[in-house]
Amino acid sequence: MHRYRFVLTRPFQLIPVLLGISIVTFVLVRSIPGDPARLILGTRATPEALARVRAQFGLDAPLWTQYLYFLKNLGAGEMGRSILYKVDVLGLIASRIEPTLVLVAGAVALSLLICVPMATFAARHRGGPVDQGVRFVSTMGLGLPNFWLAIMLIILFSVTLDWFPVSGYGQTLPDKLHHMVLPWATIALSLSAVLTRSLRATLVAEMQSDVALAARARGLPEGVIFRRHVLPNSILPTLNLLAVNIGWLIGGTVVVEQVFAIPGMGQLLVRAIFSRDYMVVQGVAMVFAVATVLVNFLADILTVTADPRVKL
Repeated sequence: MHRYRFVLTRPFQLIPVLLGISIVTFVLVRSIPGDPARLILGTRATPEALARVRAQFGLDAPLWTQYLYFLKNLGAGEMGRSILYKVDVLGLIASRIEPTLVLVAGAVALSLLICVPMATFAARHRGGPVDQGVRFVSTMGLGLPNFWLAIMLIILFSVTLDWFPVSGYGQTLPDKLHHMVLPWATIALSLSAVLTRSLRATLVAEMQSDVALAARARGLPEGVIFRRHVLPNSILPTLNLLAVNIGWLIGGTVVVEQVFAIPGMGQLLVRAIFSRDYMVVQGVAMVFAVATVLVNFLADILTVTADPRVKL
């Protein structure tokens, strides 16, 4: 009963979080130096023309009034109109969301494909050369900035070997996948370093748990114990760690999309910030915030559903 109540009440607990994010986003966006109207019309614009543009986009209203309009638009499923692109912000974000989703999903899948075998080998050979090598590589991966790693991959695999495109997203599905290999690798190599260290530590702890000891007492082989008890009990904490790092993952997509010129939401956000396009910045930030909160909510549901030992 408590678990059903948690699932039903948890979304309402997230509403204040999203409201707080909207306030912080609104204040930070309005703190960006520069006048959007002057950026649109240029330095020679007359005061009358500037006043008309400010009135057109509601920039002449008090900040609290602008924020209330922002909340009203969100409640109606709208995000205003872009100052730079002259189109509806929601439609603009919808046109850019596919590359970002493909980038995030592919990077997460690739990072899991990397971290699970590495952590497994390290835990099964704890204290040996394999374990030391995995721990060294994962520690090195924690210190590699995404932009530097992306540039190194471009130099090696695009410029030197000419295996993958330098930038862009492609048109057909095979072409898109071909363009996304290096962006996926850039994020996955950094993310898998975090996940590998966590999964290895959890595997080592589970191999010494009472469940594993009882299975050994029954005469089960180590491989069977590892597959049936150790690995399943260790995956869930790793997925929770992945959910916690979803904000960092989204931040990594912003950098990677800039380096590889991927027309996604991260590139849209950077351009909107430099052009003082308040509506687009607020819209993209809210989409990222909702995605982060939703992923953590799903991770909470998965945790309380799969593990009855979790205390609510």
